[in-house]
Amino acid sequence: MSADPSVAYLVLQRAGEAVQVSSVSADGSLLEVRRMPAAQWPEWAAAAERTHPRWAWRSTRAWYPELLHRGIRVERCVDLALCGTIVRGAAVTSGTALHGAGPAWKVVLDVPAVDQALFALEEAPQNEPDEVEELRGQLDAIASVADPVASSRLRLLLAAESAGALAAAEMQHAGIPWREDVHDRLLTEALGARNALGGRPARMEDLVAQIRDGLGAPSLNPDSPGDLVKALRRAGINTASTRAWELREVKHPAIPALLEYKKLSRLHAANGWTWLSTWVHDGRFRPDYVPGGVVTGRWATSGGGALQLPKQVRAAVVADPGWKLVVADAAQLEPRILAGLAHDASMAQAGAGRDLYDGLVASGVVDSRQHAKVGMLAAMYGGTTGDGARVLPRLTRAFPRAIALVTAAAQAGERGEQVSTLLGRTSPLPSEQWIAEQRQASLPSATTEHERRARSQARDWGRFTRNFVVQGTAAEWALCWMATLRNRLVALHTDERGRAAAPFGSSPHLVYFLHDEVVVHAPESVAERAADAIRDSATEAGRLLFGSFPVTFPLSVAVVDSYDRAK
Repeated sequence: MSADPSVAYLVLQRAGEAVQVSSVSADGSLLEVRRMPAAQWPEWAAAAERTHPRWAWRSTRAWYPELLHRGIRVERCVDLALCGTIVRGAAVTSGTALHGAGPAWKVVLDVPAVDQALFALEEAPQNEPDEVEELRGQLDAIASVADPVASSRLRLLLAAESAGALAAAEMQHAGIPWREDVHDRLLTEALGARNALGGRPARMEDLVAQIRDGLGAPSLNPDSPGDLVKALRRAGINTASTRAWELREVKHPAIPALLEYKKLSRLHAANGWTWLSTWVHDGRFRPDYVPGGVVTGRWATSGGGALQLPKQVRAAVVADPGWKLVVADAAQLEPRILAGLAHDASMAQAGAGRDLYDGLVASGVVDSRQHAKVGMLAAMYGGTTGDGARVLPRLTRAFPRAIALVTAAAQAGERGEQVSTLLGRTSPLPSEQWIAEQRQASLPSATTEHERRARSQARDWGRFTRNFVVQGTAAEWALCWMATLRNRLVALHTDERGRAAAPFGSSPHLVYFLHDEVVVHAPESVAERAADAIRDSATEAGRLLFGSFPVTFPLSVAVVDSYDRAK
């Protein structure tokens, strides 16, 4: 199959029992439509992929797994659902037909907190656009952005978001190499012998007995917060909660056993034997990532808890024979992103080629690395108490541009305004209830309680927008890092055959991603080259976002046999 230079997109959609492929030009013009039986399209797609097309489909999660199952890797795509969410919400598309419109396909929102908005495709509403119409609408909206810099950045964001969706599907397909026997051993060592009836393992039962004896509560269920608080109070411990940080302040013989029990209980519930039998099969853990699952652009997972793999089980992540794990994480990613966003040269220089927090100490801004860390957290998350708040004035004097940027973002949020990341992802508006509370507080009839509540809610939303610009831009850097890396890795093809499923049996590939960390599974012969690819991709991501501004993104990179050896 030869490449037609007039075709910019190959748009896939279902057509009954068939698959319809529409060839579309760069301006959205429909060039050709063809249909084929659903059973034939993967083979056709494999041939078409050799011409390096840009696929456009409703959802990568719906289309790509079937290709991967056939051993077919896709270089690039447009995930219309993910991109549509960004385009409709982006401030730079204001005034276009799509801006502020509802999603093309019905979206279910679950918003337990301002920084957690998960979505999933469901049945579409009536009069939904087809995929070609949706693509045209997005292209028109992007073309309508008058500022060429903003338009270029938005295009980069959409490309990175779609590449992230490909990487997520590939990581689920390939899976993280996981030794079930090692996991079982780690659980037994930590928790004691497994209870055959599904109850608490032996060591946890021993701790329960110690807790009951120490509190004089022979029937206490330590897994019930209400019962536990009552038992603590009867033992003379006046506590409002059972949070570990609060219990650590309590001096009582039962507390050490209780804290140990809570730690082991979390392990048992989150990554115990039930988790192992549910999520690990054929030597692989295959988490279900949700790209863009958080409003800032960070990923979430819909199961398996891949974004919270505790240290107690990381030794079970073991490379296949003849392969290595290449583990890399970006040091102080969000503070470096803030320096780049604000073009704060002094802050960038403090972290040039070194640990940023150590750089702050060396430059005399703060007196300890811990103060540097808590001060930066206060700046990015709006901390107003403790050491962070006390250090913040020093950071403000040293790095006025950086602190001014997050302060302005917070003030915008307090006014109920939206803020945007570097590439254009825009924060949601506060709720109608929030707006109503602010209006109520400004009325002559407002009470002191109205005013207090409105100020508190405004500050809370300001803390959200303060962090949105930093966390969201950090997520964009990570997407560009992964997008660049996945293509660099496929070029490191070898003649060796490993246990990884096709199309990754002979090339290094991403198997894990966590905000500022990646894990690559690589044949031993190319592991060091894969490490270089990770570093080069981080440098490229910084260039894509910040051009020639001298902010650096140093990585900690380790080539190891098991994940626990990386740190």
